[in-house]
Amino acid sequence: MTYRSIFAPCTSRERQQNFEAYWLFSQAHSGELFEREQDLSKKREQLRYFREHPVRSRKPLREPAAFYRNYLDLVDDPARLDQKTLLLLCIYKFARNEWVGVSGAWDATPAMARATKVTDKISRYHLAEEFCHVRYFHEMFRTFHLEKVEWVPLDPALQRVYRIFPHLPGAIMDAPAFVTELLGITFYQHVDLLLNTVFADEPEARDRVRALLYEIMVDELAHVGQRRNFLGPLAIRAAQWLIRPVFRAFLASIAESEQLFEVDQMIRDALAFDYRGLPPGVLHGSWIPSYCAELR
Repeated sequence: MTYRSIFAPCTSRERQQNFEAYWLFSQAHSGELFEREQDLSKKREQLRYFREHPVRSRKPLREPAAFYRNYLDLVDDPARLDQKTLLLLCIYKFARNEWVGVSGAWDATPAMARATKVTDKISRYHLAEEFCHVRYFHEMFRTFHLEKVEWVPLDPALQRVYRIFPHLPGAIMDAPAFVTELLGITFYQHVDLLLNTVFADEPEARDRVRALLYEIMVDELAHVGQRRNFLGPLAIRAAQWLIRPVFRAFLASIAESEQLFEVDQMIRDALAFDYRGLPPGVLHGSWIPSYCAELR
């Protein structure tokens, strides 16, 4: 099978059919929703496996205190931090934004008992998956003996932005929401590319972090396609225009990213996104809109 661009044209009927297909995929992929716990049965089982079979790096970070000193607000010169600490700080700050965003969205979406539209049911599962991702991220930090990591809200102004965003009309929200999902999968791909070099001396810990990352990427890749379903032709053009400013603004807010990634390349990758270059296990375990897949 070959794949077309995520920006490939499609009809409104195709989009509706793909919402139905995605809903079936979500239930089979993630299992039963435990709404009160913001959890899913299959994700819970996978997390239990990771916790019952822990992997820890052979030695702690060079200076664990540097991680804790900088993981909420950067106070040190990032150019003076070692690559392991930089990457873990960058992952935490990216995940922290995700956690704050989904926390605000969870309160804005109907509970499953009140969800009448398939898109509302999808949103509930989607957000529960994101909460599961935070638990996977937490395991990444524990892999490097960082046992004191806490998930702390952002400053009040940003918290308010994240709370307001899910209440915006779809015509305003859909394109930026899609771009943030595309930012997520692009960020994770570039993290994956760094793992072999940054953690070259910790192969077991590296492999565990990658396993956790791939669990997240399978879902995030499906979320990219799911959010694409909301976009008609005008919204697609708006999304393409938004990629550059959104990527630049968000990554600039995480100063560590400038030491690790080539932002221009991340933008090019997002604009050209067509499912190439993804790990086979991630690609084959995820969901792709029918209008992005072409049979050979």
